[in-house]
Amino acid sequence: MSKKNSVMLMAAFAAMCFLSPSLSLAQASEPKAFTPKIKTPNTSQELSSEPEIKKSNVVLEREAEEKAAAHHAGAPRQLRQHGLGIGLGQTFLMGNYGKYGDDKITADLFYSYAASYSFDLLVNAHMSEHKNDNERMKVMGLAGSIKGRFVEYDNLSPYFLGGLGFYAPRAKRVNDQGKAKWSDQKVTFGANFGAGVDLRLNEHYVVGVLGQMHWPFKVQQDNQSDLKGYYFKMLITGMYLF
Repeated sequence: MSKKNSVMLMAAFAAMCFLSPSLSLAQASEPKAFTPKIKTPNTSQELSSEPEIKKSNVVLEREAEEKAAAHHAGAPRQLRQHGLGIGLGQTFLMGNYGKYGDDKITADLFYSYAASYSFDLLVNAHMSEHKNDNERMKVMGLAGSIKGRFVEYDNLSPYFLGGLGFYAPRAKRVNDQGKAKWSDQKVTFGANFGAGVDLRLNEHYVVGVLGQMHWPFKVQQDNQSDLKGYYFKMLITGMYLF
């Protein structure tokens, strides 16, 4: 290689060394292409901020029916609930009992226990003495019955009842010699049945009306005629539940 060619080659190599950094700086100083950022929506936040979806007509109608049913059902009955009450009204003596005493206003005591949503245990205790001239009629009883509710509308509950109990009727009767003498004191079995309606005022107080027939079995006597008869009670009742 000649000296002239060597000089030219070295000049070309030097030029390349000086031009390459300038090209790199130029490329570095060029503005980069604009790449817009895409914002991803926060779906959880948007869903939480969305208004509540409107309910369908079927759901609204069902809720209206449930509210109407709850309105007619009234205060719900509670199971295993005790009750103490009193009844005030007329006692009507019937059969032979009516011969020895007159009807009068009397009071009864009641105890109840809610065994189920439809049936209650009802215990009745009563005692009264009725007068008719020189004769007397005394009725005493402790009767248990099952109280069944056949329909219930709002807080009004018609019911029927029936059961058995123990009775101790006693009569003071005038004999053939014109003397008044009490019959023997004996306890006998008997039946009772009736119907009524209750009005629940709130969770603890109930008022109502009750008609109940008491039918003691015949009481045999040693030296007198046997004592038999029955009586009917029409009462206004009040009960406290706890």
